Amino acid sequence: QLHLTISEKNELMRSLEMIQNQLQEKESEIKREISEYKDRLLQAEKEHQDALTEANRKNEVEIEACHEKISSLEHFISSQKLEIEHLKSTKEQLNYSLKEANQALGELLKTKVR
Repeated sequence: QLHLTISEKNELMRSLEMIQNQLQEKESEIKREISEYKDRLLQAEKEHQDALTEANRKNEVEIEACHEKISSLEHFISSQKLEIEHLKSTKEQLNYSLKEANQALGELLKTKVR
């Protein structure tokens, strides 16, 4: 009986040792997979951050170009307004000169008719 019990105990100990080894192997495998996933996650985060940084840089360049274009257009509009004011003033002067010339012509025609 004792011999049988010792034999069973030894068999159970071998089984326990096998199970413990399997568990250690599985734990090692899981730790390795977790490490791989962490590495992949870090890489994906880095790529995402790099893409965001590049997109932000491009947006800043685009925004600066738009600001420059707006500034240029504002300057152009301002110069066009000045030109319009100048043309209005010139038109008024020409209208006044034309009116005076028509009056003078009318006077000349009157004196010529007499």
